[in-house]
Amino acid sequence: MNDTANVKVSLVALPESYLSCLIGLYDTFEVASTSIAPDRIPFEVEIVAQSERVESLTSRFPIVPHRTIDDVDDSDLVIVPSAVIENDSWDTGRHPDVVRWLRRMYANGAVISSACSGALLLAETGLLDGHDVTTHWNEAGRFEHHFPQVRLDLARELIVSGDEQRIVTAGAAAAWHDLALYLITRYSGAEAAQAVAKFFMLQWHTDGQTPYLTFTADTSHGDAAVARAQAWMGDHRRDPDVLADLPQVAGLTQRTFTRRFRQATGHSPTNYLQHIRVDDAKAMLERTGLPIEEICWTVGYDDPASFRRLFKRITTVTPGVYRRKFTRPSSNRS
Repeated sequence: MNDTANVKVSLVALPESYLSCLIGLYDTFEVASTSIAPDRIPFEVEIVAQSERVESLTSRFPIVPHRTIDDVDDSDLVIVPSAVIENDSWDTGRHPDVVRWLRRMYANGAVISSACSGALLLAETGLLDGHDVTTHWNEAGRFEHHFPQVRLDLARELIVSGDEQRIVTAGAAAAWHDLALYLITRYSGAEAAQAVAKFFMLQWHTDGQTPYLTFTADTSHGDAAVARAQAWMGDHRRDPDVLADLPQVAGLTQRTFTRRFRQATGHSPTNYLQHIRVDDAKAMLERTGLPIEEICWTVGYDDPASFRRLFKRITTVTPGVYRRKFTRPSSNRS
């Protein structure tokens, strides 16, 4: 908890910034220092940008920052909000002046943080190299391609790392709630964070990002025999003998198939099948009211108790908790 009189917060506005995250963070810190917790440390929050006007790439809504980065020599806390990924790619080097400014702020002692895909810009500074960070679970491929020196942990919704814990990264989309609540707690105390959470109905995502992850089958490895087995497994995922038939489908011995499958996909055949079946179960829990036992049998398992243990091991939550988390709430609940 900070013992200074004020905390200067700089929210970085980019053309790629999601306005919901940018403005949501601004409003949260503003409220934290005024009506909700007036006796707590106030935040001096402002939106900063490279130019005097920024136009959102998605909404074309103009953002007029309080100051440009050239006018900001110091800040206690710098936050890069989540960013729109256009054309499914992130081109590094688009904002060199902002990257240099972020490095300077960190060198001057600021805590730097990012929400969701904003970590991609933060990673361009090199400050994340060798550190554990998180971001949106959908950005794994881009991170591994552009920033191999960064240790990515997508299971966690919030990671604090770096010298003196001055790097803070938050996961997907609404994890900016976790980021804001953590930073308010850090600087102004748990009571202030709790008051803000109640006021805005913000919540900690205590289950992390793992329940949200979708299993993606990698077929770009170049091993035709393994790819053939993957396709066959996908079509026969619910068959009881699917694993026993795979080596024959691939045209390989059992030992050679198991070795090549793990090398190509990063999973054993058993683990790969488990992830496919659990993803099927997740979809059924989200979209149907079928009993969990029936879902278990439908996706290919005979023992509901074993299925529940498997589901929790992969998703970190039970099937029942998953259903409550992701099922659309009724509009006429009493």
